Amino acid sequence: MSWSVAVIGVNNDNTPDIIVANFDSNNVGILLNAGNGTFSAQTTYSVGTNPSSAAVADVNSDNKPDIIVTNSGSNNIGVLLNTGNDTFNAQTTYSVGTDPWSVSVIDVNSDNKPDIIVANYGSNTVSVLLNTGSGTFNAQTTYLVSYHPISVAVVDVNNDNKPDIIVANFDSNNIGILLNTGSGTFSTQTTYSVGTNPSSAAVADVNSDNKPDIIIANYGSNTVDVLLNTGSGTFNAQTAYSVGINPISVAVADVNSDNKSDIIVANYGSNNVGVLLNAGNGTFNAQITYSVSSNPVSVVVADVNNDSKPDIIVANSGSNNVGVLLNY
Repeated sequence: MSWSVAVIGVNNDNTPDIIVANFDSNNVGILLNAGNGTFSAQTTYSVGTNPSSAAVADVNSDNKPDIIVTNSGSNNIGVLLNTGNDTFNAQTTYSVGTDPWSVSVIDVNSDNKPDIIVANYGSNTVSVLLNTGSGTFNAQTTYLVSYHPISVAVVDVNNDNKPDIIVANFDSNNIGILLNTGSGTFSTQTTYSVGTNPSSAAVADVNSDNKPDIIIANYGSNTVDVLLNTGSGTFNAQTAYSVGINPISVAVADVNSDNKSDIIVANYGSNNVGVLLNAGNGTFNAQITYSVSSNPVSVVVADVNNDSKPDIIVANSGSNNVGVLLNY
């Protein structure tokens, strides 16, 4: 079951490749870009039980991107170091909370080494694992959030040059913001109400005021919420936009070259992807839908065919495949 997808070049050929977490197969697959937006068959690497999320970052400063995966059934994360020549080492695991579901990798303590942040669905916590160098990590520090955190993003939302944690709390119907207090430590979460069962969080400036805003997919209310940043890490109440059935993953990118960030959402129950074009001032048009395969569960946006237009890549869990929608 293809469950989570990331898109980044892993083999130094200057083309983005696809990395997918295969939930039921207990592996990650790498599909190398063959050119013109086509991809080779996947090469798989064994990981833990039920990998639910994958991220890619150079964690050992060798200029080769590595893979980080949450193993939700094993209660750990796996780090697969890139050996070059399109191959990866076996995973090294680090314990986290119960049912880790989402991962983000970014330097949170200003030491120029990317750290790992994990949303633990079963233990209602966020884990922070600081990078000790050479691709190894300290034991987790945990922060309590609300019920069933399912998605995590890490972005500086209060303009202090320290990345903060944004988490979607699926069964609390809210999002939590944990401000970075320095040295990779975080404040207690501040919560904002959103729709029913928020399942995915993205952070981007959607109203051109140079402050990052929060975009949430609400699985239970069939909406996407936009929370505009008012400054200093505080946010306005949500504005909701109707989308398809069971929106489960959201991404934000300018897909029509108007210098405004648009919303892309995977509608799990509708078997389509919705695109909401930015109408200006942080408002959005009704979604335009594009059919994909069965039960799309993860969506990312990247230019995969080198035409300077962002394309849509979606993991379809019901059909065990990855779909690529080229931007024309």
